Amino acid sequence: MRALGLDLGTKRIGVAVSDSGGTVATPLVTLERTTKKGKRRAELDRELAEIVEEWEIEIAVVGMPRSLDGGDGPAAKRAQKQLERLRIALGVPIETYDERFTTVIAEQSLAQLGVRSADQRQMVDQVAAATILQSWLDHRRATLNASAVETKDPPT
Repeated sequence: MRALGLDLGTKRIGVAVSDSGGTVATPLVTLERTTKKGKRRAELDRELAEIVEEWEIEIAVVGMPRSLDGGDGPAAKRAQKQLERLRIALGVPIETYDERFTTVIAEQSLAQLGVRSADQRQMVDQVAAATILQSWLDHRRATLNASAVETKDPPT
């Protein structure tokens, strides 16, 4: 199962994809939300739909920017509003996943790799999307493994 990860920022959307086995997330691209002419919502929806088709995506995972206390702040409410439009545009199931600290983790990872801070801006959103997606993949795999262990018959 191939999955798409999205980090919905106010200025940019980070995009990541998983391998076909659904085990490893890889940063793919950063899409700018605005141009000199203004917002380009329909164009972004088309670009994301093309990525879904090209990469044969079966599910999308959208980072949900929860507050530190786990509640829904203004950023989470904005993301919730975008979900319905994305469900229609992408045509695949969408799940949300807590994205707290993913941008910080992405910035630290890029710094450790020696990426200059000026260059990080172009990469941090897609690395954050990969972090969200990888966390979701790992959680999903752990949940499936736990379910498999629970359903095994006890030895007789």
